[in-house]
Amino acid sequence: MKHKLIKFQVMGDERGSLISLEQQKNIPFKIKRVYYIYGTKTDMVRGKHAHPNLKQVAVCVNGSCKFLLDNGKEKQTVELNSPDVGLYIGKNIWREMYDFTPDCVLMVLANEYYNEEEYIRDYQRFLDSIKK
Repeated sequence: MKHKLIKFQVMGDERGSLISLEQQKNIPFKIKRVYYIYGTKTDMVRGKHAHPNLKQVAVCVNGSCKFLLDNGKEKQTVELNSPDVGLYIGKNIWREMYDFTPDCVLMVLANEYYNEEEYIRDYQRFLDSIKK
């Protein structure tokens, strides 16, 4: 499956901690878009889509949430609960985010600008597309 956890280097002292995210260093692509999700109700499921070309790194900068990742052959669950760990999600991975804590802030870095045509929102269409 095209995903992996990335452990970020934390720099800090008595003032607190700092994590730097840099394209093509600890983020494995050029960053064209950054967005974040917050205020999500705990019983809400977000995502429910795949991207044929988009690469992303998700970081739970506060709180926690879970990802269901599916490449059409196997499914894996990953919990993000630390701001020093990012989840790299490659192309053609169906993702669903759920089990958000009330304080969850989920930041996502992407290698492309937003493009609605890049979203596959129907699971059967996703399965059909990866068989090609």
